[in-house]
Amino acid sequence: MTTPDDPDEPGPTEWRTGPEPVGVGPWPGGPAAWPDDPRYDPELLAGGDRRNVVDRYRYWRREAVVADLDRRRHPFHVAIENLHHDANIGTIVRTANAFAAAAVHVVGRRRWNRRGAMVTDRYQHVHHHTDVAALLAWARTEDLAVVAVDNGPGATPLETAVLPRRCVLLFGQEGVGLTPEAAAGADQVLAIAQFGSTRSINAGVAAGIAMHAWVRAHAEP
Repeated sequence: MTTPDDPDEPGPTEWRTGPEPVGVGPWPGGPAAWPDDPRYDPELLAGGDRRNVVDRYRYWRREAVVADLDRRRHPFHVAIENLHHDANIGTIVRTANAFAAAAVHVVGRRRWNRRGAMVTDRYQHVHHHTDVAALLAWARTEDLAVVAVDNGPGATPLETAVLPRRCVLLFGQEGVGLTPEAAAGADQVLAIAQFGSTRSINAGVAAGIAMHAWVRAHAEP
């Protein structure tokens, strides 16, 4: 398992929809009023914090935010096959961050479009596996059940399934779905109920539905 580089170049900012600045400005009262806490970043205290973070983490150093999240991440992981540069990975990373997933795993191509992550990849652990076999081998060493989500024949409805607490939620490439290797290697394959004319739903949306199902089953309100 490898971890993609974490580039520091500015990303798309954080809810900017008009001319007004987002976030918060410099800490009121100047340096004399700054909190005496190593989690706080002097540059953010001086210049303001325009990041897409909840108020709890305003002015915190990135490393401090990650460390605090690491204390309370949930024991489920999310994996997606990336055979043809799937555009949904950024959305999945952002949603995984919102639900405090342990990590996101990109299977196949290493490169992915970070724009949809809205900079949340700086706070969410993202790992890379060369192929499904590598992901499955890693999951076995970590004693994680692999739960594939795909609306294929024989899949169990997600709505009636019991999701394992420690698991990897595995999703296929947009359009083609899970590869045969992924479906065969999973401990269970679940399908999301659909009622319209479309054959499938967007992979990013499917991942969000499955993550929320895990949260409803296992996370405290």
